[in-house]
Amino acid sequence: MKVTVFGATGVVGRALVPLLGEHEVTAVSRTPRDDARARWVVADAATGDGVAEALEGADVVYYLVHSLGARDFEKQDRAAAETVARSAARAGVSQIVYLGGLGADDPDASPHLRSRRETGERLASAGVPVTTLRAAMIVGKGSAAFETILGLVKRLPVMITPSWVSTPTQPIALDDVARYLVGVCGNEAALGNGFDVGGPEVMTYRQMIERIARLLGRRPVILEVAVLTPYLSSLWLNLVTPINASVARPLVEGLRNPTVAREERIRELLPFELTPFDEAARQALA
Repeated sequence: MKVTVFGATGVVGRALVPLLGEHEVTAVSRTPRDDARARWVVADAATGDGVAEALEGADVVYYLVHSLGARDFEKQDRAAAETVARSAARAGVSQIVYLGGLGADDPDASPHLRSRRETGERLASAGVPVTTLRAAMIVGKGSAAFETILGLVKRLPVMITPSWVSTPTQPIALDDVARYLVGVCGNEAALGNGFDVGGPEVMTYRQMIERIARLLGRRPVILEVAVLTPYLSSLWLNLVTPINASVARPLVEGLRNPTVAREERIRELLPFELTPFDEAARQALA
């Protein structure tokens, strides 16, 4: 099949493209690239430039794009998804595969998680069947959420943390997300369906911090307080992690929402042994 990957240079895109070797892959980026594993084209979902050319002849489209960090990221994400949806319909695409977020369906979902849900809705607006995989934090090198946690562990022997560190989540290894994404490509049972994808363990962010610390041979002291607002939390993270405040703030706002899989139909559709959290973290740290 002919497959187009929007967001091919992102953390998930870089893990996905090499696994699509049996397909004819068009990888999309906003600047020229050169990689023998795919045909690279320049396009920008946000402006629409080059999108029609990138979709020409495509059977399946992966949508791994977001505008997190932009002041109006929700508006930009909606517009970009609508642009790709219309162009995909005109190109005769048979499936769009979208990586969304767990917790996005909650009535009090954060703006970031709400945007993830709305993006999926806009992708389906032109009639092309959309397969949505909903994930929590992806454990992999370069993942903004994982790098935030790692930055805390590396830089703070004593942490005064917001109460969101007690929120339950179900992180998943980057390799496992990529395997699920490959598995739904052209899969008739996945057309028009959404699936929760989680790792094998549910934990709090505090437990995640403590387990990463053990892998690094550290023993941080964690003190929880309830007075840090999302804005102050984002500024705090900007000081002690590699993530800037414009990206950290919407992420932090989403940490108050539990992000745990509510169903496991994907495990029946694509059965394989999931990577334990500690092993996924070791791979990310290597």
